[in-house]
Amino acid sequence: MSVRFSLGVALACCAMWSSAWSSVSAQDRATWNAPQTPFKVFGNTYYVGPHGLSSILISTPHGLVLIDGDLPESAPLIEAHIKALGFRVSDVHWILNSHAHSDHAGGIAQLQHDSGAQVFASAPGAHALELGGADPEDPQFGLAPTYTPVHHVRAVRDGEVVNFGGVEITGHATPGHTPGSMSWTWHSCEGNTCLNVAYADSLTAYTNKTFRYTDDAKHPHRVEDFRKSIATVAALPCDILLTPHPDQSNFWDRVQRRQTGAHPDALIDTAACKAYAADADKNLDAELTKEKAGQP
Repeated sequence: MSVRFSLGVALACCAMWSSAWSSVSAQDRATWNAPQTPFKVFGNTYYVGPHGLSSILISTPHGLVLIDGDLPESAPLIEAHIKALGFRVSDVHWILNSHAHSDHAGGIAQLQHDSGAQVFASAPGAHALELGGADPEDPQFGLAPTYTPVHHVRAVRDGEVVNFGGVEITGHATPGHTPGSMSWTWHSCEGNTCLNVAYADSLTAYTNKTFRYTDDAKHPHRVEDFRKSIATVAALPCDILLTPHPDQSNFWDRVQRRQTGAHPDALIDTAACKAYAADADKNLDAELTKEKAGQP
């Protein structure tokens, strides 16, 4: 097979994947980006994303931390939510990213431009952000849409504790869904009560149908790394679990139970991270079974 023909096949495949993703996103984008009234999660932690994609604001004595920028079209909504809570976009000094897919990082470039914030991610995540999401090592490469690249990203090491305006936030490398996936934990206090908040990244094994987690020749240690990430999330300090897609952790069900008074502490669940990790283990097992059976 000639190089020219190989390239043509690759481009055709990429076009097919992009078209498939676009057809799904055409249905999902409106749902993901549906309006959502911003609100306090606990203490200095707030939900400022649209209904279907989390964006988390943390207030510190010296500025604001924002986790995830969601879709490119989410940026104006996130900024409006920040203002609705009485904060200023110009006070967002730091933006953290979970992983570099367009539904969690697509709005970061605009948010960075409008606020002047420094962006933080894992080292592989920083690389993917600077590529605008076009990372060949991503299991969804050629399938996930690209976006405006994010520059001047500061890489955070696994286990590194970064002091953001007096609030310490720990980065936990959790590769699997993407090579640069990172989860974040911090303390949030309300009165004399302090809780551990975990923003656990996506742990779904979803691919472009040609990527194989079990192909060690092309992608060494991916299964081993994924298992380690799942174990990391299970062991996180975790009184309140937040995830990039709220539905991944039944967030809205818990919020509703809190709002109706049926369970005032419904967001607090010390077993939530373990349950989230257990579901991820099952999902990965199912994907590996498909791979071994030669299924796409």
